[in-house]
Amino acid sequence: MRKRVLVVLLSVVMMMAMLLTGCGSSTPAPSGGAAAPAAGDAGITKDNIKVGFVHISDPSDMGYTYNHDVGTKEMQEALGLSDSQIINKFNVPEGAECDTALRELVDAGCNIIFATSFGFEDYVKEVAAEYPDVQFCHATGYQAASSGLPNMHNYFASIYEARYLAGIAAGLKTETNKLGYVAAFPFAEVISGYTAFYLGAKSVNPDVTMQIMYTNSWNDPTVESQVAKALIEKGCDVISQHSDSTAPATTAEENGVWQVGYNNDMISAAPKASLISARINWGIYVTEAVQSILDGKEIPVDWCKGLADDAVFLSPLNTAIAAPGTQEAIDEAAEAIKSGELKVFAGPLTGEGVDFDGKTVTVDIAAGDYYPEQEQASAPSWNYVIPGCTVLE
Repeated sequence: MRKRVLVVLLSVVMMMAMLLTGCGSSTPAPSGGAAAPAAGDAGITKDNIKVGFVHISDPSDMGYTYNHDVGTKEMQEALGLSDSQIINKFNVPEGAECDTALRELVDAGCNIIFATSFGFEDYVKEVAAEYPDVQFCHATGYQAASSGLPNMHNYFASIYEARYLAGIAAGLKTETNKLGYVAAFPFAEVISGYTAFYLGAKSVNPDVTMQIMYTNSWNDPTVESQVAKALIEKGCDVISQHSDSTAPATTAEENGVWQVGYNNDMISAAPKASLISARINWGIYVTEAVQSILDGKEIPVDWCKGLADDAVFLSPLNTAIAAPGTQEAIDEAAEAIKSGELKVFAGPLTGEGVDFDGKTVTVDIAAGDYYPEQEQASAPSWNYVIPGCTVLE
């Protein structure tokens, strides 16, 4: 119960942040620290800039950190930086080790530091306050707008749009009408994603249901495999995930069912199971942020882009196993999302969550209305479980 209450606490804080800043806004944070260093004033050039990263795992996860590292390499190539100008801190836990890693990057001369995991944010905020001439960018967080620190920034992408499209592939493929979802934590980021995935599946298969189990870890292949197997044993024949490894994909293949991935094209890991994956193009933001340092421009306090800006996308569909008409259905929905005609969290839509006291609260989006997920802040805030989705203990 304590974890479920934490989700609501985080969402309320994020909603407060939404009142202070807009998603993708370039408005600077309230004053209280040094301004973003101008290239000319600080002497920062393409030849001497240093860029640091703190990651919770390493690219061998073939998931979240792999995908973020792809963005790093895109930025490096686009800006022509040398290997010595990029410093990565891999396999950093969401604890005091993050504080140490951040300070080591500062000591190494980094002008801008990216911290890529949710649990890093408190450490980013603390260290950013001590080093106002270094820019700190935190992925998936929500505290930059309220921090009063102009050198602290949040960034994410509207991955729920890609998850909705990936859900279409699942909804058309399932034969049991039971989907399974391997979820990391009961945070709004995860709940928003699996809700969008289910809504995409339901848009093409009204009879589909989904069961969710939490691993309580971002990256634990053993537990991810165990959870995937448990869902399969409950009759789920398409497994998706908000977890970092390929274990759900390989487990699905070993058990003769299908899978929809995250962060990476998982067809090579499970060619007979993996249908498609939802991905974020981190290179867009990382390049923009580093370029801002070189140009002496302010980095947005809160940055978020989606399908229309190619910030989220799908890996190629595995046409060898996908249901007929899947690509056409995805393409049609994608165009509707880009044009604004299709809102993923559109009413009528109801959901159930938990308040500060652990009491059940509900949301009711009327027909003709929609929930503005990530329109006013980059961090997801939808944390309601909707009918058709069942969270298993």
